[in-house]
Amino acid sequence: MSLHKILKVVFGRVVFTLLCILVQILWLVSLWTAFSEYSVLCTVILEAIAVIVVIRINSRSEYSAARLLWTAVILAFPAFGLCLYSMFGRRGITRTVKRRYDQVHRTFIPYLLPKEDILEELRENNIYIHNQLKYIQTTSTFPVYKNTSVKYFPLADEALVSMLEDLRNAKEFIFMEYFAIEDAECWHMIEEVLLEKIAQGVEVRLIYDDFGSIAFVKPEFMKRMNKKGIKCRVFNPLVPLVYAFMNHRDHRKIMVIDNKISYSGGFNMADEYFNINPPYGHWKDSGIRMEGDAVKSHTIMFLQMWNNILQTDKDYTPFLNPYSRKIDTAAGYVLPYSDTPLDNNTLGENVYMNIIKNATDYVYITTPYLILDTEMEKELCMAAQRGIDVRIITPNIPDKKAIFLLTQSYYNKLIRSGVRIYQYTPGFMHAKNYVCDDKIGVVGTINMDYRSLYLHFECATYLYDTEAVLDIKRDFEETLLKCHEITLEDCLRRKLHTRIYQAILRLIAPMV
Repeated sequence: MSLHKILKVVFGRVVFTLLCILVQILWLVSLWTAFSEYSVLCTVILEAIAVIVVIRINSRSEYSAARLLWTAVILAFPAFGLCLYSMFGRRGITRTVKRRYDQVHRTFIPYLLPKEDILEELRENNIYIHNQLKYIQTTSTFPVYKNTSVKYFPLADEALVSMLEDLRNAKEFIFMEYFAIEDAECWHMIEEVLLEKIAQGVEVRLIYDDFGSIAFVKPEFMKRMNKKGIKCRVFNPLVPLVYAFMNHRDHRKIMVIDNKISYSGGFNMADEYFNINPPYGHWKDSGIRMEGDAVKSHTIMFLQMWNNILQTDKDYTPFLNPYSRKIDTAAGYVLPYSDTPLDNNTLGENVYMNIIKNATDYVYITTPYLILDTEMEKELCMAAQRGIDVRIITPNIPDKKAIFLLTQSYYNKLIRSGVRIYQYTPGFMHAKNYVCDDKIGVVGTINMDYRSLYLHFECATYLYDTEAVLDIKRDFEETLLKCHEITLEDCLRRKLHTRIYQAILRLIAPMV
């Protein structure tokens, strides 16, 4: 990280928030000291609260490793554990926030009618794919589409050129939603085009996550964008309070142009994703461009988030005009979907596990982080043991060293079961892709870690029998040539202190 970025963080909102939390903790300690003569009573009350919280945690259908960890920490250290859980462990939100999200979601139901004819066609051709897409459609409410062309980009650098061209051709509106925006070279190229389109009467809206962008933009960035005509909203601004919803971030990456074209994938609007001065070697990321009927789902995803932050749209129909052209080159089935932490359904993880569980030949995976719960680890191992060619590419140069060691801690068992693990030698692997049996592909924002699978707002696109699926496979095979395979001997050569550190990281993985 450059000195400029370090200074942004040191003097930015994160440190201010942490200092405020520290003040609150010190205040609680001083309060405890002031009432020291009632320490026995206070201890009993605190332990009773701890037991109630633990019972509540274990009554929910959450990640089993997380339940075990929080149970141990809270019961062993009630005061510390309860404070820690309130900041980093709670998945719940206030009733007011939940009510607002539910209300906005209901307003879009008329625009998300199931495509029963397409599902029936799938039922006749492939019952497994029918069942999988039916599950995604029922859970996420987003339907499966045909008449959609999909282009796969093996590098974000290539996607940027295409995005700029499509942005210049926008006629009605441009929607952009990103976890991270950097006020630097890449964004300035995009911004220049956006300002030209605004002058031509095109409506431009932008959403970015406050935490994801905290090292990249100053607090006044939103005001500056709004002043220029780019309607801008910040998702979940950081506030110096112990507030459960701070734990949920908008990790999605979506660009929509006129409800006709959309982009999504692993890359944010920051220079490193496009290999402009990348800090961790070559940055390997990917994404897709869609044109056609399925773009409507990305438009709705954006509008849902826009109105969740502040509901201002009264009529969505101007943004949802049907795609009017028949695409001759479109083949296969496309289902863009979003995953939300506001329900108890881990859709992102379930889609991944269903692919692994039903594979008949191979499953190839690229992911920056490999932090597995028991169920996912079991599915990967069983797939390899029944003869499926399971291969996973992870980074060779980490962006977070502790997370990298945690990722490597899972290698041993996977390799022993027959899973083949590779590390991307030139740098950092950030793509989140699945490809299976030459027929199934998933490209999106969903990492294989606890935060993506359980805490963040995410999105991905399920592809079946499209040409892009073979492009994803081809990219994986070409990327393998730039990787080195991790062997069991590599795992066993790790020093004892490294293994101990990894064991500790495994214990606290749900907090990472």
